[in-house]
Amino acid sequence: MALTTPNEGQMTKEIEEKTAKLPSTTYLAVAVTAMVASATLKCLCRDKDALFIGQWVAPFLLFGIYNKIVKTEGHD
Repeated sequence: MALTTPNEGQMTKEIEEKTAKLPSTTYLAVAVTAMVASATLKCLCRDKDALFIGQWVAPFLLFGIYNKIVKTEGHD
């Protein structure tokens, strides 16, 4: 019995096609920018804003990893 993977939706394919056009360094640059912004806000004693912006770093890095996987492995 072979395992089958469900087909991706059209919307997912369109998103992957658009994001695959972006270089992976874009996501890294956005993540580093979020780190710098968070550190700056922390230095300005705006702790809640710093935490809010700082939480963006991990998702941007994950988007970059996903982007790299889609570029190398493709999609359905």
